[in-house]
Formats: sequence, structure tokens, C-alpha cells
Amino acid sequence: MTPDIFVGKRSLLGNATAANTSGVWKLTDITNMRYYDFIGAAGVEYVIEVFSASSSWTAPTGVTSVDYLVVGGGGGGGSSFPHSACGGGGGAGAYRTGTAFSVTPAQAYTITVGGGGAGSTAGAIGVYASNGSDTIFSTITSNGGAGGGTYTPVSPYVMPGRTNGNSSGSGGGGAGTTTATGGPAGTYGNAGGNHVGSAQSNLSTSCGGGGGAGAAGGNGTPSSTGGAGGAGSASTITGGSVNYAGGGGGGASSGPADSAGGSSIGGTGKTGGGNGGNATANTGSGGGGAGDAANFNGAGGSGSGGVVVIKYLKASPTTT
Repeated sequence: MTPDIFVGKRSLLGNATAANTSGVWKLTDITNMRYYDFIGAAGVEYVIEVFSASSSWTAPTGVTSVDYLVVGGGGGGGSSFPHSACGGGGGAGAYRTGTAFSVTPAQAYTITVGGGGAGSTAGAIGVYASNGSDTIFSTITSNGGAGGGTYTPVSPYVMPGRTNGNSSGSGGGGAGTTTATGGPAGTYGNAGGNHVGSAQSNLSTSCGGGGGAGAAGGNGTPSSTGGAGGAGSASTITGGSVNYAGGGGGGASSGPADSAGGSSIGGTGKTGGGNGGNATANTGSGGGGAGDAANFNGAGGSGSGGVVVIKYLKASPTTT
């Protein structure tokens, strides 16, 4: 065993956790924003590399296939406008995972990790929040999620949710002052939820949640809480079960509580005057929509950046 390998566990973001209880050995490389996992019984060594920033990966000698997880950046949440409209939740980035993906030993592969989309600025009208950016590993591309909408002063005063162009990610939540549909589902995501509301009134507007990898965003409830962000999807590629790609919750004017982000990793949608919540870092989740109140301009929450995970059997396993 080399001096760089230690007994213990370290989370995706490099934070130390409880002592090792599952036979996991990890070597951290903070400079390259990645870590290595060694999982398995004696004589069987798997290596897991997690990239939370763009980098390059060279296939080791003897390694001809890998398992992978590639998640696009999440879209930002929509802003609110005083006494008129709340913000829709941001859609999650595309979630793609697979096994036995062919690679060539000694070949370098560029890894691009997509950033999360910024939420709409406070008081912005007629402007969608920013989409998340694409995450790419080799030939696998996971598009970013769509940004949520907000109020627009042009009749019929709605901003339907959208997709991120020709996207594989999830749709953003609808927004406006009357019914507005959520953004359509991408190939590796789900649709955003609908906005509901009957007029320009800060008592009725309730925006849709952004779509997540595991479920569509929730529809707003009239005169109540915004739609919840769509659930993300869980992956066990890093050893434990970790959720990725949750949608952002939709904002609302009135109601008993804020709207939940998908799988607790999407940004929270605010009810009443307040900014949307930011998504959990490096999960590819959508930002929360801002809440609406008289004389309050709210900013949408930020979507979070994506991630790439590569897992492979070490060609020359060592014994423990």
C-alpha cells in the first residue's frame, strides 16, 4: 500500500466523513478536482475517478472498458416581479449512465464538466434564467437543463417553460400570470411543471417546478405552494447511493411553505417575498424559483454544475 492511500471515506466534494465501514479505500487528488476509490475484495481492485471540473483522463494500460456517469449542469431558477409573478424552477441536467463503455489504453480523453445556469436577476422581466452547460466525456454528451421563466409584460403575460435548445436535459418550470405550460422533457430528463394563476395578483400566482432525471416537475397549486422540483436519480457508481439531477422548486405568491427541490438537491422554490434557493453543488440540479410579494424583486437560485464519474477494474490488481 502506498503512503497516499488511507483508510477512511471522503465525499464527492472532498469532505471527510465517518471511518471506513464498507471496504472503501480512497486516494484524493484535490489539484485535479477528482478522487480515486478502491472498492472490492482482496485481489479485486476497482478504481473510481470523479471529476467536478473540466480535465483530461488517460485510459491506463490494460483498461479497455469503463462504467460511467455523465450529468449536465442544472438550469437556473426564474426571478419574481412585484405583485405580478413568481419564478419557475430550473430543469436538471441530463443524466446518463452506462457500463462497459469501450476505451483505448494510453489514449487521452477530454472531460468537459458543464456549469450550472445562473438564476434570473431580481426584478428581471421577460428573461429566462440561464441554461446549464453541457457535460461531455468522449462521445457521451449530457446537455444542461433549461432555465426557468418569469413574468413578461407582453400579452398573454406568460413564459412557458422551455428546453435547452435540442436538449437531452430536463425542462424548466412555467411562469407568468395565467396558465403556462412547463418545458418539454429531453431524452435523458423530464418535463417542467405548469404555472397556474388567474390574473396579475400576488395572491394567485404559483409557478411550476423544473423537471428532474427521475420525474417531471410538479405543477403549481392555485393560491398556494409552487410545484416541487422533479426527483433526481440515484447512482451507486461511487459505492454508496447518491442522488443527481433534481429539478428546482417553483416560486409562489402565497402558501403554507416553500416548494421542495427535487430529491433535496434541487434549489428550493420560495413562497412569498424571497429569493430562490441554489442547487446542491456538482449534482447537475436546477435552481429554485423566486417568490412573489408586493414591492419585492426576487432573484432566482443558481443551478449546479454537473459531474463525470469513471469506474474501471484495475488491470493489475493488488492484494490488501
